[in-house]
Amino acid sequence: METTGKLGRIIVTILLLIVGVAFLLPFVWMVSASMKPEIDVFKYPIEWIPKHWQAYQNYHEVWSGEHPFMRYYWNSIKVSVLTTLISMVVSSMAAYAFSHVDFKGKQIWFAVVLMTFMIPSSSIIIPQFMIFKWLHLFDTHLGLILIGSFSALGTFMLRQFFLGIHREYLDAGRIDGAGQFVIFTRIALPLVQPAIATYGILRFIWTWNDYQNPLIFLRSDVLATVQIGIQKFSSESGAYYSLIMAGTVSAIIPLLVIFVIGQKQVIAGIALGGVKG
Repeated sequence: METTGKLGRIIVTILLLIVGVAFLLPFVWMVSASMKPEIDVFKYPIEWIPKHWQAYQNYHEVWSGEHPFMRYYWNSIKVSVLTTLISMVVSSMAAYAFSHVDFKGKQIWFAVVLMTFMIPSSSIIIPQFMIFKWLHLFDTHLGLILIGSFSALGTFMLRQFFLGIHREYLDAGRIDGAGQFVIFTRIALPLVQPAIATYGILRFIWTWNDYQNPLIFLRSDVLATVQIGIQKFSSESGAYYSLIMAGTVSAIIPLLVIFVIGQKQVIAGIALGGVKG
């Protein structure tokens, strides 16, 4: 039986290795293509290691060429960071209220929040566009930040973690005379910190990768994000895939940095979600 168990683990490990390599191949091809001349990008069979290197020229063109990629980069960092911070604050406060604060109609309001999550985002683009034009938030970073700052998914996700907090901890704070704000900031938040960090990482990734909202709600090139900036490496004569791949590799770097920094919190959040009180 022990031999059979070891053999099963070996087979599972090999299968997972194969699946992992399959997931990595597109990324490896993208990195390879970003370092090739345009004529070699779609050469068949694929040259995983370029015979003719053009990495410096491609990345130099991306960062110092005709299009201000550095500005697009800064715009994405600004929008993603502010959206993430606001969303973490709003979602954690709403989640705490729906889990541990008693108020009239709490279940009804929570159902309304969940209903907004069920509405396809594409179906509310026109009303959003009209409202933002009326509020003079169209073609501004503030409008783009507000769109992603209020998340029904974030509220629902964090509420599940707040529900896992034993009421004894919160009652102990009330006995000591602490109000709701103190209980929320001093007791509840530290207990679900890994979950909030996990949501923050996910929100940053979603906002950084967002293409639809910047495309619709931004018109000025000076406000464009990196996802819109990558598109500008296409021209009337066609797309320059070597430059697009170089821009895409550059755009992935912040996501890798965020994940490396926050991976411990992500793992802790997953472990916290698996603990039943």
